[in-house]
Amino acid sequence: MLMGPQNLPERLSEVRGRIGKAAAAAGRCVDYITLLGVTKGQPATVVHAAARAGLADFGESYLQEALEKIAAVEKLRAEAGAAPQASAASIRWHFIGRLQSNKTRPVAETFAWAHAVDRLKIAERLAEQRPYYAPPLNICLQVNVAGEGSKGGVSLEELPALAAAVVALPRIKLRGLMCLPPEEEDPARQRHWFALVRAALERLNASGWGLDTLSMGMSGDFEAAILEGATIVRVGTALFGPRPP
Repeated sequence: MLMGPQNLPERLSEVRGRIGKAAAAAGRCVDYITLLGVTKGQPATVVHAAARAGLADFGESYLQEALEKIAAVEKLRAEAGAAPQASAASIRWHFIGRLQSNKTRPVAETFAWAHAVDRLKIAERLAEQRPYYAPPLNICLQVNVAGEGSKGGVSLEELPALAAAVVALPRIKLRGLMCLPPEEEDPARQRHWFALVRAALERLNASGWGLDTLSMGMSGDFEAAILEGATIVRVGTALFGPRPP
C-alpha cells in the first residue's frame, strides 16, 4: 500500500534516527551523511510532501519518469508559493539508474548528481553536454563489487584506470563510488561488500584525488553501509513504502 504524504514527517524522523544511531556506533558525525530519498514509482505529490517535511535530496532511476516528475514537482511548489529560485536551490535531483549513451543529455542538463557511471563514454558525454553555466555535475562511479552479471558497474580491477580518465574531464566532478552489492541478511556479510568499496576509495585517494563520497546502502542495509563509511544512503521503501504496481 502506498504510504500517504501525511505519514512522511514521522517516517522521515524514524529513518533519520536510525541513521543517527548508526553514525554514533561508527564514531562518525551524522552531518556528513546524506539521506537520499529514492522516489522512482512515487508520484510528484509524495516528493512535494517530502520536500515540505525537510528532505532535500531525491533519487530517480528512470529518465522519462524523472523528467516528468521534476516538472510536476516544480509546478506544485510554485502553486504552493515557493519562489522558483528557492525551489531550485532546496531540491537536489540525483540520477541513480544506469545510463545509456543516448540519454545522457537530459541528465547532464537537469541533475546535480549521476551515481551509476561505469563507462568512460558515458562520462565523456556527460562532460560534453553539461551546460557551461551550471556547476560541475557530481559523478560517482558504480562498482560491481561482487562481479554480478545482472548488474552494471566497473570491476575493482578496472576501477583505477576508469577513475583516472574520468577525473580529468571538464564540467564534471568525480566525487566517489557507488555500489549495489548482493542482498544479504547477515549484517557482517553486508559490511563485507561495503568494506571492499570503502577500501577501493581509499586506494584511489592515495593518488591525492580527495574523493569524498560513498553512495551505498538502501532500506535493508544502510546501517551496515554507514558503519563502513557511507556518505549517501539511498532509501526508498523505508521512507515511502512499496512502490505502486
